[in-house]
Amino acid sequence: MQPLPTLRINEIFFSAEGEGGRQGQPTIFLRLSGCNLRCDFCDTRYAWEEGQEINQETILSKIVGFRKKYKTDWISITGGEPLVQDIKPLVEKLKQAGFKIQIETNGTKPITFEVDWLTVSPKPPDFFSTRASRQQATEVKLVVTKNLKLAEVEKVRKKFRVNIPLWLQPKSNEDWSYQRAWRLFEQAARGGLKNIRLGCQLHKIYGLR
Repeated sequence: MQPLPTLRINEIFFSAEGEGGRQGQPTIFLRLSGCNLRCDFCDTRYAWEEGQEINQETILSKIVGFRKKYKTDWISITGGEPLVQDIKPLVEKLKQAGFKIQIETNGTKPITFEVDWLTVSPKPPDFFSTRASRQQATEVKLVVTKNLKLAEVEKVRKKFRVNIPLWLQPKSNEDWSYQRAWRLFEQAARGGLKNIRLGCQLHKIYGLR
């Protein structure tokens, strides 16, 4: 049997899930290198290029080591954009090992396998997402920048099933970001948008990764 190809990894670490519906849960993070977008508000720009090629057996071994230490089965695969690399073989191995898989994606790349939790975070200017990502989404997240408009929130809300929560996620812990998120949340409520949630970055509040 041929060994699985390497993946370019930025970092592997343990923390609390900081955003969305799993906020506060113990989680092992696998951050992959590379992204097909260049958002000017990105807070993980270091993952665009930085990283090292690691074989998948070593990756799995490191993740299992974190599970032994922290007693959690949840792993969040993020980036960058994790789906620019072929992670399906690794996901299958993680499932076989009993892990629960969350993926955070911008939604522009096809996803050809199922996971336990899919966070789709469409990005401007067009907020494009593939049909497969919309169908499998567990939640939607919009980063609240100074330029995000209610019409764009409405546009994204219409693309996803109404039972899928849409989170308004402040870009940072600065006051303007929370104030902007609240104003959009209030406008969305007045406009009758369904299943809109107001988020925060818990990991940054606690000073975590």
